[in-house]
Amino acid sequence: MRKKASMSFDDLLKELQEQRTNQEDASNLTLDKLFNESFMSEYTNSKSFREFLEKGNFQAWTQEDLVHIEGELLDRHVARETSFADWNTMLDKAKASI
Repeated sequence: MRKKASMSFDDLLKELQEQRTNQEDASNLTLDKLFNESFMSEYTNSKSFREFLEKGNFQAWTQEDLVHIEGELLDRHVARETSFADWNTMLDKAKASI
């Protein structure tokens, strides 16, 4: 069995910075990219995130817009139209899938 080469401090720092950048990127993605067609077909009854929102009579173009939607209404729509119990669970899964 080969030993894993030890990582220098600079390499470790660079790797951690890249992980942080990737996490930050997920929060800056458009809704259509975050909830892509593959994600939507696997976890929801909709082909696109836009269709999902329209079924619930919601209008949102950005993640910021979603903050202004009443949480309980969105949670109920998510529970009805997806395999998730609530919005935060769905959002966390989408971010983890990126």
